[in-house]
Amino acid sequence: MTQKATETAEQQARILAHALPFLRRYAGATIVVKYGGHAMGEEDLAATFGSDIALLKQVGVNPVVVHGGGPQINAMLKRLDIKSNFIDGLRVTDEKMVEVVEMVLAGTVNKSVAGLINKAGALAVGICGKDGGLIRARKLQRTKKDPGSNIERVLDLGFVGEPESVDVRVIHALTGAGLIPVIAPVGVGADGQTYNINADTVAGAIAGALGAMRLLMLTDVPGVLDGDKKLIPEMTLETVRAGIESGMISGGMIPKVETCVEAVRAGAKGAVILDGRQPHACLLELFTEGGHGTIIRA
Repeated sequence: MTQKATETAEQQARILAHALPFLRRYAGATIVVKYGGHAMGEEDLAATFGSDIALLKQVGVNPVVVHGGGPQINAMLKRLDIKSNFIDGLRVTDEKMVEVVEMVLAGTVNKSVAGLINKAGALAVGICGKDGGLIRARKLQRTKKDPGSNIERVLDLGFVGEPESVDVRVIHALTGAGLIPVIAPVGVGADGQTYNINADTVAGAIAGALGAMRLLMLTDVPGVLDGDKKLIPEMTLETVRAGIESGMISGGMIPKVETCVEAVRAGAKGAVILDGRQPHACLLELFTEGGHGTIIRA
């Protein structure tokens, strides 16, 4: 064996020795991964993500993937010459649009994400929240206060929903058979109506219902940052609330941390906001000392 080959083998051995305690910690555990943002849009990152999820399954972890698809929906709506309106970051979804949303999320995007994992050697199955009654949804109710009159008015977002309940039997059936569920964030109402649901919200609800060891939220930021723009490695439910009240946590980070808090309150052991732009982000979070993002737990 050459000197270079010996050094490479020694480096691989050190990596394995370092990772072994973490592999034991997560053996048999359920990890829910919310996949979206740049990690989903860039080809190299997407291929790496598929390989990482396959690896998690191969080392004894039970990954469950929930994906978004906003850019893909936008592209299809543009192709069909259907205009989108947004209120507080949520797409107003009429009857025509919800058909397009379901077609893109539960069709093209869902099968593409499952395909990334299958290509890496694991067995992934693409489903949506309507399959097996996984996600019972209700219409999302939002109000907005008029700054002039201080009167609150109800916002009609159309067929935008939120999870009312999660029936995890279909997930257990898939993971018990050695398969990886890949879930599109589409739910069904009591009357059979299809609802478009925010992917972060679906991931949090599923993580809570499964009592997942971790919810990993892949985003386009490193995690929660303090006043000096430095990463906060760990937060409790109380410090999250204090961060929101002080203004340290603001803008688009608020709904993400609130999703994590709700997941933890519902039964998840911890929820992590981490940077999906970093290759192997999930592996760095789970199998290295100190993790990679901001973990929120009780």
